[in-house]
Formats: sequence, structure tokens, C-alpha cells
Amino acid sequence: MKTANLYKLYRQHFLVDTDSRNIRKNTIFFALRGDTFNGNTFAEEALKSGASYAVVDQKEFQTNEHIILVANVLKSLQKLANYHRKQLNIPIIGLTGSNGKTTTKELINAVLSKKYNTLATKGNLNNHIGVPLTLLSMTPKTELGIVEMGANHQKEIEFLSAICEPDFGYITNFGKAHLEGFGGVEGVIKGKSELYTFLKEHHKTAFVNTDDAIQVEKTKEIKSVYFNVDAVPFLEVNPFVKLSYKNIPIQSNLIGKYNYTNIVAAITIGDYFKVSEAAIKQAIEGYVPTNNRSQMLKTKSNTIILDAYNANPSSMKVALENFDDLKASSKVVILGDMFELGKESLQEHQAIVDLVNSFNFDVTYFVGENFNATKTNKPQFKTYQDLENFVKKNPLENQTILIKGSRGMRLERVLDIIG
Repeated sequence: MKTANLYKLYRQHFLVDTDSRNIRKNTIFFALRGDTFNGNTFAEEALKSGASYAVVDQKEFQTNEHIILVANVLKSLQKLANYHRKQLNIPIIGLTGSNGKTTTKELINAVLSKKYNTLATKGNLNNHIGVPLTLLSMTPKTELGIVEMGANHQKEIEFLSAICEPDFGYITNFGKAHLEGFGGVEGVIKGKSELYTFLKEHHKTAFVNTDDAIQVEKTKEIKSVYFNVDAVPFLEVNPFVKLSYKNIPIQSNLIGKYNYTNIVAAITIGDYFKVSEAAIKQAIEGYVPTNNRSQMLKTKSNTIILDAYNANPSSMKVALENFDDLKASSKVVILGDMFELGKESLQEHQAIVDLVNSFNFDVTYFVGENFNATKTNKPQFKTYQDLENFVKKNPLENQTILIKGSRGMRLERVLDIIG
């Protein structure tokens, strides 16, 4: 079926699903395939659960007129998303970067939703499947879209940009993330800058933090909206970031000075889209982080900074520096392995160990095979289970605790054993 014809079916309800376990009534089910699953086998089940149509790419599963056969389900989903994006004719902000993408996206959405009917990427659905699903969740009522784009190798941002065709773009930063896939820091810069290439070629606009020399250099030939920290003075962080916007104090719920730039970016974009100062203040102060991202939690006897959604050398460094600045009587650090660092893994993990040694934390626990391979006089645990067994025998009480590690470490599990 041609994309235009598939689009006629889609626009009846503007619903698309890819998980047969969570089918919405009147949706179109796209039967994606992976290494360990075949969505084609669930086509009939999706229809029985309420889907209007199912899209498959294996002829033997086209058993009735409500099951549509295409050459490739994933490519059909991506083509449909791009076709829909062209029909929407609304401003879309594309967002990428090594650190802070999701938090910045949430802040931008919080600000812009004060004036517009916005739709932003849900959670971390920012890949070759998530970006199309984000676009296809936009309806004629959507006035402005915010699309987060993630990548771990070259040409991925180029591909995602071609699907979502952003009118505006913002790169949070260039850091030591996904070094294995990108081939080093220079590869990260090149890969993330594919967003800039799209903006330049299509005469679109970049939001640029002039405190970042790489952003400035990469956007010389692009129409840009500039900002820097001087425009929104930093006041304090203890533990939450407080700043001043046009002489209006704003008290955020975000810990760590590393979130300061994320807030300033959201304020800048809100100001560009003419959101009122009062609404911007309300949006920033009302945003509370979730999903293990820079959350401050109170347990029975401890204060916990939970930043265990992900980690790389850049984000780990700023988290530790912020924790060092935090005023607390007793500090404990629990750090888990950082993944996708390739041949630089041991070097980067050792650098974090050395950084920790330069601070005066009361206790530090290193968890995972990578940290276990480093040289340190601090406790090392090869597996999470080893850490859990130790903490159960040596309870943490009346402490301020930083928990940070890559997603695969799932360090939020520590919460179940910390009192």
C-alpha cells in the first residue's frame, strides 16, 4: 500500500501502536520485527483487541482485508511519520546532545505548553522507532512539536532529522557519551552536528548557547537565536537551582548547577515563542523531574540524589562536582559502570575514580565490572548483588547519598535496601 493511501486510514483516528499488548481502540498496529520477536504473528490478535488495521510485511499473515501488506513495516512507519509531518505544517523543535536531552525537552515542553497545544517526545522514545511514533501522536490540534533525537553512531541524527524535518534545532552539549559507536569525542561532535547540517541545508534556525565554543563554531553559517548564562543570572544551588529571569526569581526543582543551562535554554525558547514571563516562571517552578533523573528523595533516615537513568564520563563528572559543592554533614557516593565507551572504557572509569579521590566524600562504593578493574582503595563490587549484600550488612543511615550509573546497572534498586 502506498503511503498516501495508508495515511487516509491513519487520519481517521490519528492512532498508531507497535505493542500488541497495549492496543488502543481504532488504532493501526504496525507489526515490527526484531531479533527476538516478530510482530507479524500478533496481527490478528491486535485486531481482536480493537485495532482497525494491522500492517505486516509477511504475506502469510495477511489473512483478511484489515491486515495490510507492505514491503517493510518499519520503513512504512517511518515514511508515514514523515508524510504526516508534512501535512501538520507546524513548528517542530528538534533536540539532541550528549547530556541533558530529556530534561531540557521536558522543560521546553513545560514552558511552551503554557501558551500552545504542544506535544513532546514521551520519556526516552528518541530513536528510529520513537521519533516516528512521536510524530504520529501529533494531531491537527497540535500547535507545536518538540522531538528528542538520540544517537549512538554516525548518520543517525541525519536520518532522524530527515524524518521529523525540524524548523528549529538545539544541541545541549557535546560530551563523552556513546564513544564506542561514535568513535571518540570528535565522532560525537560530528554525529550530533548532523542536526546543524539539516538546519543549514533547509534554511532553518538553531538555538545556540554562546558559552559553548563548539556550538558557536558549528553554527556560523546558520540562522541562530543566541543565549548565554549572563541573560538569566544564576543565584544559587542548595540543592535546587535558583536563578533570576528579568529580575524575577525562579526556584526550580532541579538539583545541580549542570541543570542551569538546561533551564536557561528552555527560558530562551519560551521567550522566542512569546510565552509570558509569569508563565515561564510558573512552568519552571512547576516542573518536577522523574524517571531517576536528578531526583531528590527523602527516605526514613537518608536524603538521596537519584541520578541513575544513565551515565557517561561527562555527566558523571558534573554530578560529582555538584555533589561535592552540596552542603551536607555526611556524604555517600554509589557509582555504577558507564557503558558504550569502547576501548576508552578503563581509562574513563579510572579518571572518575581519580576524580572521586580528589573530593572528600565520607564513603564511596564503585559497582560493576568496569569500575572493579580500576585501581582504588575504596570499596569495589563486581556485581550489584555484591553491593546489595554489603549494604544489607552495613546499613546507611543519616546520610546524603548520590546514586549514579548507566541504565543497564539499574542502580535505583538500591532504594529498596536503603532505609
